[in-house]
Amino acid sequence: MKIHEKYIKRCIELAKNGLGTTYPNPLVGSVIVYKDKIIGEGWHKKSGEPHAEVNAVNSVKDKSLLKKATIYVSLEPCSHFGKTPPCCDLIIKNKIPNVVIGTVDPNVKVAGDGIKKLIEAGIHVTLGILEKECHELNKRFFTFHEKKRPYIILKWAESKDGFIAPTEKLERKPVWITNKYSRQLVHKWRTEEQAILVGTQTVIDDNPKLDARDWYGNNPIRVVLDQNNRIPKDNHILDNQVKTILFSRFETAVEKENSIFETIDFEKNVAQQVIQSLYKHNIQSVIIEGGRQTIQTFIDANLWDEARIFIGKVQFKNGIKAPNLVNKQFEKHFISADELIISSNHDKYYNI
Repeated sequence: MKIHEKYIKRCIELAKNGLGTTYPNPLVGSVIVYKDKIIGEGWHKKSGEPHAEVNAVNSVKDKSLLKKATIYVSLEPCSHFGKTPPCCDLIIKNKIPNVVIGTVDPNVKVAGDGIKKLIEAGIHVTLGILEKECHELNKRFFTFHEKKRPYIILKWAESKDGFIAPTEKLERKPVWITNKYSRQLVHKWRTEEQAILVGTQTVIDDNPKLDARDWYGNNPIRVVLDQNNRIPKDNHILDNQVKTILFSRFETAVEKENSIFETIDFEKNVAQQVIQSLYKHNIQSVIIEGGRQTIQTFIDANLWDEARIFIGKVQFKNGIKAPNLVNKQFEKHFISADELIISSNHDKYYNI
């Protein structure tokens, strides 16, 4: 492995530690190397807290080595004042002579300005190391800034015979198709994405909390399509405990601290309207968990990036058919006896 790739790969590993906690900021990792030895490293942990480069510099015990070192960073160092000072200024101040960058930042506030600033300060900049991998690391961030919409993940579980639910249910709670390990994995995914979206019928039938109680991490913003305001007021989704965005076709209840009501035209492109609204709310990623009609709406609009489909051992023989997704790009995993299909709407598929 080439020397630059070796250390950018380490940057990527470090950056992944921030998945789910850095929004709206990207995932970034940084290492500082002197004589082929890492003398400092760090990653961005949370929005408003120090960036990866700051944490890496602060971790170096002998600061005199910085003047002879190389700093590696998975994404272009920022050049503007946000909640924290520009990382470019920190690098220049510490007279680090060499900077190796994975990929350019797509945010218009940076977008090459960081690199320009470093070069103008006389620093040697190397760009485009493991660029595809660094882009993949921040697929949510890049999608948000380049396509002006969130990164969209579809998720559902279907029975061995292709149903997502039986015809009749005895109780208002989910009918489990998958095993406990798959369900725990889903809760892990919920901590990684900024929002979770479901339709009216899923809320009425299951009364879900849409939280991540089986995994440590942040609960996602809840997004619900409720065209005719049919959701009962005692449902978990209306408990005001977590930020919740509800889409209806007409004005609804007065907004509370954590409840936001949006009106859209359900006779037109619903998926596009919802996604435009989520972009307006600065939501970079959303996992769509049901039900069938809601998921199919996004499939039919070709508004999805990734689909995660569980196939359990249970058979219903009849019921609500699973969404229809025809896609040849996929990879297969097994979670105990459950089958997990990861499908992509892009040139390459993404590993979980």
